[in-house]
Amino acid sequence: MSFPFPTPETPFGVKLFPIFNEIVSTVTGGKWVPSKFQWIEGEVPLSTLPPALIMVAVYYTLVFGGNYIFKKFKLTPLVLNGPFQIHNIFLTSLSFTLLILMVEQVFPMIYYHGLYWSICSPKAWTQEMELLYYLNYITKYIEFIDTLFLVVKQKKLTFLHTYHHGATALLCYSQLVGKTSISWVVISLNLFVHVVMYFYYFLAARGIRVWWKEWVTRFQIMQFILDLGFVYFATYNKLVDEYFTNLKSVLPTCGSCAGSMGAAYAGCGILSSYLVLFISFYIEVYKKKGTTRSKRVKSVSGGVAAQVNEFVHTTGRDSTPVVESQVRSRKA
Repeated sequence: MSFPFPTPETPFGVKLFPIFNEIVSTVTGGKWVPSKFQWIEGEVPLSTLPPALIMVAVYYTLVFGGNYIFKKFKLTPLVLNGPFQIHNIFLTSLSFTLLILMVEQVFPMIYYHGLYWSICSPKAWTQEMELLYYLNYITKYIEFIDTLFLVVKQKKLTFLHTYHHGATALLCYSQLVGKTSISWVVISLNLFVHVVMYFYYFLAARGIRVWWKEWVTRFQIMQFILDLGFVYFATYNKLVDEYFTNLKSVLPTCGSCAGSMGAAYAGCGILSSYLVLFISFYIEVYKKKGTTRSKRVKSVSGGVAAQVNEFVHTTGRDSTPVVESQVRSRKA
């Protein structure tokens, strides 16, 4: 038996998409076949703007309405540590699966056609990539559950947390409608960050402390810096090609980029807001001395309790098991 050797067409040694296609087709009894998927507005779930807006509106209604009811009637917060762990390990696994399937598609495109072709050519929008973009888009609605856990646990809701969940769903929708070939850059980086992030939350819920907590936020910031470098480049080239054709001989340009201008504007605007918000969050939590959040992170005298309080308030994640496990170990 020969060991599968990686090639440009099979960066992991074997073709993963056909395996994924077969598994999903079998599980669904042939009712849903990934290799036959097509993004047709109005024919696939959440493929038009009204349903997407309704889902986002329901999300914010449940979040703020639920939070109000818990506080108004002084309801007892729920723990739900078991379901929380399942939620995080599920999203870790889902993000990893989508990531490796996307890498399998992107690697040969870059190898044979180059990076510019891979982010700007309409031909880079393949059936397989469209499917992965759509699955990633649906995942954004599953991630709404993150905030619902905060509500029932009565943890602090931050603007960054609540805003970015709703905005990301609409961002993914805009790129699917606009058919932006550059989408894989933003999505693959985001999937990588989510693999790390959700696995970290899973470990924290299990009472396992890790040294790389701060790197979760660092990876998010690096992600958006890279995103914006690519997205601004693509948007600039598209603007020059469509609106400043008379200046092409003067302005440096590589040519146009696939996708609609509306999708380009949405990408630039939403991703830029993310970068600003995450940098502000990082400075407030990890760099500013004397702030409430910084004290929770930096304080040595506060011990375990201070670190746990910081974890809950900055990430909104319940880390009670960390306290309990460490208190038990100290008593022992």
